[in-house]
Amino acid sequence: MSAPLAARPDAVPVMTERRTAIIGALIIVIGPLSMSLYTPAMPELVTAFGSTASTMKLTLSVYFGAFALAQLLCGPLSDAYGRRPAAIGFFTLYVAGSLIAATAPSVGWLIAGRVLQGIGVAAGPAIARAIVRDQFIGQPSARILNLIGTMLAVGPAVAPTLGGAILMAFGWQPIFYVMVLYGLAALGLIVLAVPETNPKPDPAQARPARIVGNYSRLLRDSGFMRASLTIGFSVGGIYALGAILPFVLIDAVGLTPTQFGLAMICQTGAYMGGTIIAGRAMKRMDANRLIPIGLAMVALAGAAMAVLPALLPLSFATVMGPVAVWACGMALVMPGATTAALSGSPAIAGSAAALMGCLQIGGGFAGSAAASLFPSPTLAMSVVMPGMAVIALAAHGLLKPGVPVAAPTAIDENDLELANDPAGMIGAAGDEIEVGVFKKSA
Repeated sequence: MSAPLAARPDAVPVMTERRTAIIGALIIVIGPLSMSLYTPAMPELVTAFGSTASTMKLTLSVYFGAFALAQLLCGPLSDAYGRRPAAIGFFTLYVAGSLIAATAPSVGWLIAGRVLQGIGVAAGPAIARAIVRDQFIGQPSARILNLIGTMLAVGPAVAPTLGGAILMAFGWQPIFYVMVLYGLAALGLIVLAVPETNPKPDPAQARPARIVGNYSRLLRDSGFMRASLTIGFSVGGIYALGAILPFVLIDAVGLTPTQFGLAMICQTGAYMGGTIIAGRAMKRMDANRLIPIGLAMVALAGAAMAVLPALLPLSFATVMGPVAVWACGMALVMPGATTAALSGSPAIAGSAAALMGCLQIGGGFAGSAAASLFPSPTLAMSVVMPGMAVIALAAHGLLKPGVPVAAPTAIDENDLELANDPAGMIGAAGDEIEVGVFKKSA
C-alpha cells in the first residue's frame, strides 16, 4: 500500500508520487539526451557536410539560444493554457527539428533542425517541474525531484558514451533518429498518460505586458543579476565546453567517440563530488562563504586552460583536469548564489528561476558562439574559458549584493530545480535539495 500523498493544500493530486516522478524524469531527460548524444558526432559531422569546426559549433550555439528564449515562454504558456497543450506543442516542434536534423542535406538545414530542437526541449524542465508543483509540496516534492535529479545526473554521464557507440556502429544520422523516437515517446506519454494538472489555466498569464514586466523587474535587480550572472557564466562555461571538447579530445588528443563519452564521466563525477563537499561544508559555514572559494577554483581552472596547452602536450589529463576543477568549483558556487537570487523575489520566484536558467543557457550560447570564431578548438578553449571565468568573477565582485532578507520565504523545490543546470549537462540538484544543501545558512 502506498503512503498517503502530501499534496498542495489548494490542489488534489491526479497522479501518485511514483507516477509523477517517472513521467517527470522521462520528459526532462530529453534535454541532456539532445545535447550529450550529439556532441561525440560533431567532428564526424564536419567531414559529412564538408564544413568546419567553427560552423559545427554554431549548431550548439543556436540550440542554446533557442532553448534560453523558449524557457522564458514555456512556463507562462503552460500557466495560461494548461500543461498538456504546452507540452504537446513544444514536443511536436522537437520531433520536427529532430527529423529535419536527421535528414539534413546541408549544414544550414542541420542548424535549422537544432533551433527547433532547442525550442522544443524547453518544455522538459518547465513542464516536468510544473506537474510536480501543481500537486505536491514539502518532502514528497523533494523526493520526486530527487528521482528526477538522479536521472539527470546519470544522463550526462551515459549519453555521450551511448552517442559515441551509435556513431561508431551506425553513423551520425541514427543519433537523430533516436531523438525522433524519444520525442515521439514523450508526446505519446503526455497524450496517453498525463492528465491535466493545472486546475485553473489563466490566459492572462501569457499577456506580454505581464511577462515582460516580471523579467524587466528582475533585470533591474542588482542582487539578482549578481548571483545569476555569477552562476550563468560558471555553468555556461560547462555548456560552452560542450562545443569545444569533442574537437579537442577526439581530433587533437585522439580519443575515439566512445572514449570521449567515457571521458565526460570525469566532469559529472567532479560536479557530484563538489556537491558532497558543499553539503558537508554548509554544516559549519554559511553558503555565501563558499561562493568565493568556488569562484577561485573556476578561475584556477580557466587559467590552467589558458596555460597548459602552451606548456604541455595535449592529453586527457591536461584537458579534463582543469574541466574537473571547474565543475567542482561550480558546485560550491551554486547553493549560495541560487538561494540569494531566488529568496530576494518571492512573489515572482517562478519567473526568477526561469530567468536564472535562461542566463545559464545564455552563457553557454555566448561561450559557444565565441568559440566558433576561432579556427582552432584548443585556442578557443584557451581564450573563451578564461574569459568566462573573468566575467563570473567580475559579476560577483562588481555588482551590488542584494539586501539581506530578515525572514526569508522558503524557496519552492521546483524553482531550485529550474534555476540549476536547466540543460541537464552536469546533473540536477535533486539529491542536494532533499538533504538541504540549498539552505542559505548552515
